[in-house]
Amino acid sequence: MRILLVKRDNYPYKDKWCLPGGFLNPKIETLEECTKRVLKIETNLENIYLEQLYTFDSLNRDSRMRVLSTAFISLVDKNKLTNIINKNAKWFDIKEIIEKQNTIKISLINEKKLTLLFEKVLVEKTSNRYNFLSINNSKIAFDHDLVIINGLYRIRNKLSYTDIVFNLMPKYFTLKDLQQVYELILGKKLLDPAFRRIIKNKVKKANKKEQDIGHRPSSLYCYKDNF
Repeated sequence: MRILLVKRDNYPYKDKWCLPGGFLNPKIETLEECTKRVLKIETNLENIYLEQLYTFDSLNRDSRMRVLSTAFISLVDKNKLTNIINKNAKWFDIKEIIEKQNTIKISLINEKKLTLLFEKVLVEKTSNRYNFLSINNSKIAFDHDLVIINGLYRIRNKLSYTDIVFNLMPKYFTLKDLQQVYELILGKKLLDPAFRRIIKNKVKKANKKEQDIGHRPSSLYCYKDNF
């Protein structure tokens, strides 16, 4: 599992990593249209899954002026990409998500390792709603560390009630590959019987097998709506 970041080439936060972002032209575009335009300009990516995440409105999140940001989640199987990303954009491996005594650590790794620390704070007990507090995440511009952690947890939560994970899969895949993607996002191992129950109504056998491998080929499956 990876995340795409861009390096800023101007102030504020010059040479810091951040998520792709830009300003809305309120007279001619919607938020989603703005998101698609900015994603294309900053990364050269287009025609991928988009979902609105959250609006970030802290008072001092931008030193230039009062800025409210509406963040979107984009999901894509990197093997499907035909666009060449811009030079200032890089994929970072997400190596770990550790929760211990309400502290979360995320490692983003490219040529360098960016370690993000957060405190998870219960806001509302009845709805089990949490907020995340940033702990000295100076290598990420603005408050984009909070956008990242909220996006990861949104994806993790949606695995239980949507089919969002298939935006990260090729057309044909083994059940082992699919299980590994679930485990990467959830940050934990799944027992085979539990995993099979989760996906039994989501996939169909595709009458295909793996090719050019050194062991007994596994059967390939496809997301049910691809048939």
